[in-house]
Amino acid sequence: MTHPQPTAPDSAALHRSRVVRWLLWLAGSVSLALGLIGVVLPGLPTTPFVLLAAACYAKASPRLHGWLLNHRFLGPMVRDWETHRSLTRRSKTVAQVSMVVMVGLSAWGFRGQPVALGLLLIAALIGILVVARIPTRRPDRR
Repeated sequence: MTHPQPTAPDSAALHRSRVVRWLLWLAGSVSLALGLIGVVLPGLPTTPFVLLAAACYAKASPRLHGWLLNHRFLGPMVRDWETHRSLTRRSKTVAQVSMVVMVGLSAWGFRGQPVALGLLLIAALIGILVVARIPTRRPDRR
């Protein structure tokens, strides 16, 4: 089964209001910045922020959405999501295991602070459940 390749939105997909487009651009830029920080900061996820940025840019700026789709490192993740709206079991497992490892390391640092530790564990549980709820697809046969 072949899936259509995602493309940058045309002008019909853009929001009509200039103010809303500006707010979407701002939200997309903040999300992208958080996603990039998440690459190096344990506990801050990358993928959801990058995907949110792509969704915002799709309605605000065809140029930025196209740039993100064609980005060397971020593009494959965005294209895969926009094409399938699902993750492979392997991707979900890697995401959940890496969350558990990073939260485990972070929890060690908060072992003397029960409130912070509790909040960290609750956030981790929410993250794991969110990933679990994303539809799973079979890996592509190549």
